[in-house]
Amino acid sequence: MAKHRIFSTPFAAVYPHYVTKAEKKERTKAEVDEIICWLTGYDQAGLERVLSDKIDFETFFADAPKMHPNTSLITGVVCGVRVEEVEDPLMQKIRFLDKLIDELARGKAMEKILR
Repeated sequence: MAKHRIFSTPFAAVYPHYVTKAEKKERTKAEVDEIICWLTGYDQAGLERVLSDKIDFETFFADAPKMHPNTSLITGVVCGVRVEEVEDPLMQKIRFLDKLIDELARGKAMEKILR
């Protein structure tokens, strides 16, 4: 079975969409970065390096310093799919990030997003 095309998409190509989605709802780029760093263990310098090097999603998550231990608490639906039921581990990580950004855009408090 062929890999999903999002796996080879540069993270830097999708990142501006995360920021735009948040900013449309009066949230900030700093909050988006905080969520990404919380989830993946990257620090701000590491995140900026990923963006400038145009690392793809597969490498972004494979090289993540440490996925947050509370990822199992991320539940809900993104694009009609329950994130906790996604079978492919990489796709599930991508959906976790999508879900957290959705929660930010919906106005949820950072304390609740960062379980």
